[in-house]
Amino acid sequence: MRRLALSASIIVSLGLAGLAVAQTTPGGIRYRWVDASGLPHYSDSLTEDALKYGYDVINSSGMVTVHVQKQLTPAERAAAQKKADEIAAQKRALEEQKSKDLLLLNTYPDEAALKNEQQQVLENLDEQMKTTRVNLHSQDAALTDLLNRAADEERAKKPVPKFLNDQIAAQRNVVANERALLERQKATRDTTVQQQAQELQHFRELKAAEKADRGY
Repeated sequence: MRRLALSASIIVSLGLAGLAVAQTTPGGIRYRWVDASGLPHYSDSLTEDALKYGYDVINSSGMVTVHVQKQLTPAERAAAQKKADEIAAQKRALEEQKSKDLLLLNTYPDEAALKNEQQQVLENLDEQMKTTRVNLHSQDAALTDLLNRAADEERAKKPVPKFLNDQIAAQRNVVANERALLERQKATRDTTVQQQAQELQHFRELKAAEKADRGY
């Protein structure tokens, strides 16, 4: 313990002595930096360590006039740039959300107006699915007709003509595409319902905050 206390005393003394030198050296400027161990250093000229750790420019009165950041390694520069990009992205996202919130409040005077708009969106999606179902039924019927014609040829012990097989293959693709379209439309509607529920809840929260700010 005594040795540790003595070492600490020496370090403090060196630091104070260095500061005194920095403050009392007549004329010009001096440079101060702190190494990896936390010890301060002073010099009349820039050294590699000063550039490595970053430094302060000190005038003849001992005042810091300029602080220069340490030199960054490529990895440190990349990490710093990544962090800066993340902060900028968060700031942009916040500003965009504020704009969206303001538009939401200005577009719909109350909850009923928003719910009415949401219902219209769902009705449009339902209408699109209805159209797709009609098309699917029609295309499925056309495929069934082609398959029946092929079956008639087989029952008659005749080979199915190539053009008929080609038509069947093409019609199968048409039916498959219509089914896939209908599934996508269903998924879109389900997602829209979830988004609308979130939007409605967010609208209620915005309205509540607006009311709280007004105080009535």
